[in-house]
Amino acid sequence: MFQQIMSFINTLGRFLIGFFRASGDLILFTANTLLKCFRRPFYLREIIRMCIEIGFYSLPVVALTTIFSGMVIAIQTYEAVSKFSAEGAVSMVVLVAVTRELAPVMAALMVSGRIGAAMAAEIGTMRVTEQIDALSTLKTNPVQYLIVPRVIAGVLMMPLLVLLGDIIGICGGYLVGVTKMDFNATTYLVNTWNTLKAMDIISGMTKAAVFGFIITVLGCYHGFKSQGGAQGVGQATTNAVVSSSILILIFNYILTEMFFKM
Repeated sequence: MFQQIMSFINTLGRFLIGFFRASGDLILFTANTLLKCFRRPFYLREIIRMCIEIGFYSLPVVALTTIFSGMVIAIQTYEAVSKFSAEGAVSMVVLVAVTRELAPVMAALMVSGRIGAAMAAEIGTMRVTEQIDALSTLKTNPVQYLIVPRVIAGVLMMPLLVLLGDIIGICGGYLVGVTKMDFNATTYLVNTWNTLKAMDIISGMTKAAVFGFIITVLGCYHGFKSQGGAQGVGQATTNAVVSSSILILIFNYILTEMFFKM
């Protein structure tokens, strides 16, 4: 019995030490990246390339995700409010749900699976093939050249993706409302416009910027710290997606509390 207790304490201790070591390493990595974001040189070509990669090429998956999310919310809301003869609330619920929650969170999770994994795999491959060491040999700071452009592009592009996702998601609810529920198109649009508040858009885009920072930093971090060949790169990719997805959900709650505290 005593040996089992000691074994449990030993395992728990190793886990906690490893957790705090990894957390401290991530905090230092994040702080170093933030400092480098405001220092020269700025690799503009890399920033533009990453903006295209994150923004333009992620648009189809974000559009599909948000439009069907808007459609589903419209259907589910109609099923609930029709029992109380409050069908006019459908447009309001779709607007609030899409702009405040669905567009930022769903877009971030999709981009995390696409971009976060790609960054971890790309930088991880460069790490295990010693290309990052070669950059240092050529007097090029790896963080400045590889990570800062990705972080800047993520913070800039995610709000734009979410803004487009807002429009597309609301359009999805509109299509279902008009074609399936026989709502008057003009009335639906007027109700949506009258319900829209600046805080709905601002909160969603602020969340998107934070989520973009989380996705890019964690994707780069896990790739930058990967080791052990192809297996290590695969593990880094998995860790990047899982950790960023968890933090997205955690920070979504924190930011929601900040913006809409009762």
